[in-house]
Amino acid sequence: MNLLVALLLGLVQGLTEFFPVSSSAHLKLMKILFGIKDVPIIFDLACHLGTLFALLWFFKSEITHILKKDRTKLKYLFAALLPLLPCYFFLAPIREMVSKPEFLGLFMMLTGGILLVGQKVRIKKKKSLLRDVLLIGTMQSAALIPGISRSASTISAAQVLGWEVKDAVRFSFLLAIPTILGGNLLEIERLWKKGQMIQLMNLHCFVGFITSLIIGLMVIRFAINWLEKGKLQMFAWYCLVIGMLVNVYIYLK
Repeated sequence: MNLLVALLLGLVQGLTEFFPVSSSAHLKLMKILFGIKDVPIIFDLACHLGTLFALLWFFKSEITHILKKDRTKLKYLFAALLPLLPCYFFLAPIREMVSKPEFLGLFMMLTGGILLVGQKVRIKKKKSLLRDVLLIGTMQSAALIPGISRSASTISAAQVLGWEVKDAVRFSFLLAIPTILGGNLLEIERLWKKGQMIQLMNLHCFVGFITSLIIGLMVIRFAINWLEKGKLQMFAWYCLVIGMLVNVYIYLK
């Protein structure tokens, strides 16, 4: 992998992370389209760390407020994380099986379907925030499958449960912080045991990290403002169309 490829992949990560289209799916798609092979997992980790830092910077005031004063929201964020741990281990063998390129288009189309459901379906029920966050956290676990967007799953789940779109978007991205951080720490631990963490210091990882960080900082405010207006249907159709095109490309390849 040369530095131009590292720059390109960092750019893709920064552009797609804060939209409900699965940044991981787009990284994988770019590798397929450009015939990029043997990209180490640690490079993808560096790119995701870049956008995580952008997310932390954007929400720094809200994070500080939650940690110091809003213990109720902190409790609900913690509750939303609870379904993730058992799902992580339960879905591990399934995730490995469906990580092949031929499944990528299918799961991108599924992301599109999830977004459409979030736009169209509303469940009339007695309000229970604890139940809601547990259901949102369970839906977040679907994103353990490559190609399914985490933000599409959580925002759509919250909308189906009757949340206002602005509240759904904010909760989704706040929930993303411990989720992504935890996932990265698990990956770091695995790479550390293999003696591969030193690779994080190479120039390619640095370029991917810096590019995704800078682009992420440039995109995040626009992305969140756009999503808070409830304009998610266009992303649903985007995922459906791209998913179908990926299926055709993989079939014909």
